[in-house]
Amino acid sequence: MAEKTTLKVDGMSCNHCKKRVEKALQALDGVHEAVVDLEAGTAEVKYDESKVSRGALIGAVAAAGYRAELTPRNRK
Repeated sequence: MAEKTTLKVDGMSCNHCKKRVEKALQALDGVHEAVVDLEAGTAEVKYDESKVSRGALIGAVAAAGYRAELTPRNRK
């Protein structure tokens, strides 16, 4: 089942950063789409929760060199 979540991403300053975060998220098995808004500092991610967890999404962003956390509305 497709789930959608928003991550707050800190440390991005340019289009290269945006692309790097999108690529890191899209490389995860189960991620259908990842769209980063550089100005807002967020990543909207559509994923299959049976294949990938929110923690794995945060971990992928961290591995790319940025800090990520769930936005308040996504902390269930």
